[in-house]
Amino acid sequence: MSSSIIPMIPCNASGPLGVLHLPRLWLKASLEARGKLAAGYPGIGKGYDSMVIAGLGLSVDAVRAFITEKKPSYAEFERWIKAQPGVKLDRASVTKLNQSILGYHHEEATRKAILKSAGYPDDGSVTGTAVELNALDDWAAFHASELK
Repeated sequence: MSSSIIPMIPCNASGPLGVLHLPRLWLKASLEARGKLAAGYPGIGKGYDSMVIAGLGLSVDAVRAFITEKKPSYAEFERWIKAQPGVKLDRASVTKLNQSILGYHHEEATRKAILKSAGYPDDGSVTGTAVELNALDDWAAFHASELK
């Protein structure tokens, strides 16, 4: 078993705030802050992580600092978000953000690489949204690291 952790919370999971990917963002940033995030995973990356932070009207530096310094539970993280000035948690903003997450697609090279590493043919049988591909990528990495 490895000493690093593959984040297995999927991109399309949400907590009580209803924001997709937020639990995964919290997990990855928390693991990175403790030196436990598996190699190849950014704590706060340029894709969904940045989309969520920007969509909520937060700053990457503030999110990273809070998680690194306070080591919050997920409930504490959501409470902190709600307390931030100018945070965008109204229904329209959250719906727009969630739709952008569900509709996002990786670039072609990334899509092909994930299908190959996860053991799926590139024949259209996988819809190819980034949410689906990220899950397949996590499961393949978890299998290779922990189960094989």
